Amino acid sequence: MATSKLAITSLAAHIRPFTCSAASQPSRLAPHPPDLVRWIKREGGFVHHAVKLSQDTPFGIGLISTEQIPQGTDLISLPPHVPLRFESDETAPSPLLAALARRVPEELWAMKLGLRLLQERASADSFWWPYISNLPETYTVPIFFPGEDIKNLQYAPLLHQQVNKRCRFLLDFEREIRHTLEDVKATDHPFSGQDVNASALGWTMSAVSTRAFRLHGNRKVVQGGSSDHVPMMLPLIDMCNHSFSPNVKIIQEQNGSDSNTLVKVVAETQVKENDPLLLNYGCLSNDFFLLDYGFVVESNPYDTIELKYDEGLLDAASMAAGVASPKFSSPAPWQHQLLSQLNLAGKMPDLKVTIGGQETVEGRLLAAIRILLSSGLVEIEKHDLEALKSLSSTAPLGVANEIATFRTVIALCVIALSHFPTKIMEDEAILKQGVSDTAELSIKYRIQKKSMIIDVMKDLTRRVKLLSAQETPSAS
Repeated sequence: MATSKLAITSLAAHIRPFTCSAASQPSRLAPHPPDLVRWIKREGGFVHHAVKLSQDTPFGIGLISTEQIPQGTDLISLPPHVPLRFESDETAPSPLLAALARRVPEELWAMKLGLRLLQERASADSFWWPYISNLPETYTVPIFFPGEDIKNLQYAPLLHQQVNKRCRFLLDFEREIRHTLEDVKATDHPFSGQDVNASALGWTMSAVSTRAFRLHGNRKVVQGGSSDHVPMMLPLIDMCNHSFSPNVKIIQEQNGSDSNTLVKVVAETQVKENDPLLLNYGCLSNDFFLLDYGFVVESNPYDTIELKYDEGLLDAASMAAGVASPKFSSPAPWQHQLLSQLNLAGKMPDLKVTIGGQETVEGRLLAAIRILLSSGLVEIEKHDLEALKSLSSTAPLGVANEIATFRTVIALCVIALSHFPTKIMEDEAILKQGVSDTAELSIKYRIQKKSMIIDVMKDLTRRVKLLSAQETPSAS
């Protein structure tokens, strides 16, 4: 880097290196970080006297209540200047930072705010150091897994489409940043002259993805009337752990103008003594929880498994299910037209379909199988596509069609299970032997995927039994 030794020496007092010594477990960036509650109060914020940081909640480090707190009680309040955000190029701390942020794909939004976080981490006099110093030194997200534990996920859509993609981005972005900053003066360097490698970029992206909340910014509503969601890091608030049954919630209050937005945590239900404070991070699959937060939710009702709509595979599944002469590979013209309406055929089809979650079977897949196993267009014309996409529409094309449809999906589940090289009992035996934290996460993740598939099979098998009891000889 073309920077004089004198300039680097003069900046030394204003730099916090991206590497640091290990602290006591669980490791924070600083061995003895400042008191975060005291800092928030000093900056004009509020923290309820019964809210305490605990090292050993059921979910790891988090916030607990030391006494019973009534519903509706304010627990934490952050003044407008305390959340760390990066709203737009116009509000970027430096033109170089804005230029780098523009090169980040929208789907990796965490890196944009991550660049701002990394800039603040590098500065010895950062306003946010009391917060940043309390951040973890490492994260249990897959981009930091050893190669063997990444393979142990055993689920190709996550492995190839997300983990590998993110790792490639970090390596490419490292080269891009070095190229952009190679001739920048030390005084203009957004990271105080420090070398930004893929590890530092991975740390900052993970820090944001695991802790940021997408709230409305200074521009509360954008064109079209939708909320302008801005990622923000919320000191202390981001230590609330996740639950689908939360006892606290985040609200934003306007105090005269958009620039005076207060971010608060309020008790959504009564909080009992020693209860952890729990927020709902979102109705997400375990793919997102693992990728962005570094944990897996057991029996996650929103977890799904991704399949490709493949005509040959569906023919094989139907035949395995005992369906005579399936026509997935050779649909009639009217069937092809309906598949196009489901975006499963045509010029630019979306062939990714899912099993599991709230739908149990994605509506497009369910409708397609019902249509392709039907006897003719006349029966289908009695229903609209929305009815054919719904599992709550009981046997819209007849009992025999419905049984064949469910058996085909069950066969697809069997095929999906066969792609996992280990069985659940084998996975559980490995866990009992004791493994590393990342290996444990990988194994728990794949156990939940397999369990979800088995739950779908049980649900559909139950439905087949009920339908079989109704089926008449003529319907057979």
